[in-house]
Amino acid sequence: MPHPAAAMLRSPSSLLRLSRRLQLHLLRPGNPRLPSPLLSARPRFLSSSSSPPDGIGWTSYDPITDTLGPVAAVPSASASASDSESPAESQAWGVYDPVAGRIVMQDAPPPASSPSTSDDDDGEEAAAGAEKGKVTRSGGRGLGLWSAIAAPRKAAGKARKLRGSFVCSNCKQGYTQWWGICPNPECRAVGTLDDYVPEADAGSTEGSHSHHAVRSWIPQKSKEMVPQSLEDVNKGFDQAEWRIPLTGRFGMEISRVLGGGIVPGSLILVGGDPGVGKSSLMLQVASNVLEGFKDEESSPVIYVSGEESIEQIGLRASRMNITSKNLYLYSGTDIEVTIFGMNCDILDKIQPLSPRALIIDSIQTVYLTSFAGSAGNLTQVKECTSALLRFAKLTSIPVFLIGHVNKTGDIAGPRLLEHIVDVVLYMEGERCSSHRLLRSVKNRFGSTDELGVFEMSEFGLQAVLNPSEMFLTEHDSDSEVLAGLAVAVILDGSRPFAVEVQALCVSGSFGIGQAVGIPSKRADVLISVLMKQASLKLQNTTIFINVVSGFQLTETAGDLAIAASICSSFLEFPIPNDVAFIGEVGLGGELRTVPRMDKRVMAISKLGYKKCVVPKISEKLLKPLNLDIEILPCSNLKQVINTVFTPQG
Repeated sequence: MPHPAAAMLRSPSSLLRLSRRLQLHLLRPGNPRLPSPLLSARPRFLSSSSSPPDGIGWTSYDPITDTLGPVAAVPSASASASDSESPAESQAWGVYDPVAGRIVMQDAPPPASSPSTSDDDDGEEAAAGAEKGKVTRSGGRGLGLWSAIAAPRKAAGKARKLRGSFVCSNCKQGYTQWWGICPNPECRAVGTLDDYVPEADAGSTEGSHSHHAVRSWIPQKSKEMVPQSLEDVNKGFDQAEWRIPLTGRFGMEISRVLGGGIVPGSLILVGGDPGVGKSSLMLQVASNVLEGFKDEESSPVIYVSGEESIEQIGLRASRMNITSKNLYLYSGTDIEVTIFGMNCDILDKIQPLSPRALIIDSIQTVYLTSFAGSAGNLTQVKECTSALLRFAKLTSIPVFLIGHVNKTGDIAGPRLLEHIVDVVLYMEGERCSSHRLLRSVKNRFGSTDELGVFEMSEFGLQAVLNPSEMFLTEHDSDSEVLAGLAVAVILDGSRPFAVEVQALCVSGSFGIGQAVGIPSKRADVLISVLMKQASLKLQNTTIFINVVSGFQLTETAGDLAIAASICSSFLEFPIPNDVAFIGEVGLGGELRTVPRMDKRVMAISKLGYKKCVVPKISEKLLKPLNLDIEILPCSNLKQVINTVFTPQG
């Protein structure tokens, strides 16, 4: 008969497996009759509750004999005592103590009681593999998918811990660790870093901050997509009809830079100096998009500004004669605000309108409440751009982002920002000049060699019809004041420009000359070549070089024009106003050809120039063109001086 202190146990397959392990352990040679090491390593939690009076289906463990045996019909002393005190179901629990070698009774269940209920050892191995994040293949069970492996896992029984950060109360910059002094060079405040923990979203999922990408109103076709062959993707696909068209001369300039129109679902970033006209450009683009769809019931274009009120935007639109009914304005900075589990700002406000395009002015003013720091810091700019990218790809709505620039002229924020977006456009222009250049720096849907030329007027930006002559001025060839003036033909992207270069040589002066519009080191090299290879006595001469209209001449195709302007000023011989110069000057005084010579000569011929000085090696390329312009081929600088600066008989 079992010991009176034995506890009553149910007998599932786990206890049968325990019995087999105990038998194997007791049969080992030289093993003393002590509690099994298996029991010591993994204590079993035993319950004496709800024991049947007949003992059928129950077994008992005797710690004295270390054996399992059937239960007699007569209940044990502990069971009878429990039944006498409480006629209802007993809640006594027994835990085997390997040190004392007996079962200790408790009133409450142990906190970590997790008896195994698996029928085979493979089930335990699969569970262990799942706890370690591994994929197991035991009988087809425990097979992990790729998405389950890549998804972040949460430890069982533990609540998700929100990752905190530190935010400076002075400059609102966020950091991952605490500092006594704010690391921001522009702040350097002492003791201003405070703890910041983002609020937990009741409806959020583990590892997800931006939940707008999975909203119900966004098309969920991406979940059903499967890999497709290139032939199936391009079957019946017309790129011309797929892009959103832009009309008029203004639209043609924008389409040239974008590569043929606006691609649905693209993310376009527009940067530029303050006051250059970025907001005016985007407002005109919004109006131009709507002009291509005359139907009043067509989808609108939404202009969201975080810097101006809708009244201020409306005032600018009135000044630019923009009166489209489908242009909607909204002023807000919260991309996603969570209130009682509901998202209720920019992305939700535009939901009922189903816009054709979305414009955000600017990316440095919007923010996500799920991340630390104020709007404009590195984290906010990166995460907001990523959220808008997912929005654009899932909805096929093109999104335009206006970005501020820093002191070096680059777009403010992390460099990763330009890698996230599809297109990066820079708008350039001097405050003293009315001309604006829209340059493509990155374009996944077209070439980056295109350039848009505009002129800022009272009614907004106007496309320039002939950009080749916008850097030229009217002058008289008989004037002695124009000595030192030469015309260079350069390429900016794929657009040719005629640029005037001026030089002033002051003899007997020992001052230091300056170069405006060209690199100073390049000017020093050309002056040294003229002294050595062309035998010009420029040792005691101060030379000033200037590019008209504030243009920055960085291409080597303007070397010949710079050298010609210096010779003209030094020799006091004006260059005729119908002569242009194209070519690079080497250190030996030789003339070298430059790319796209044919396109440059054709552009200067359309402007009415009669002569063009080019390197001799380019003569064979230009002769078959039969242009209405005289080509003057030269091999070096001495030939240029003898050809151009010779009195005509």
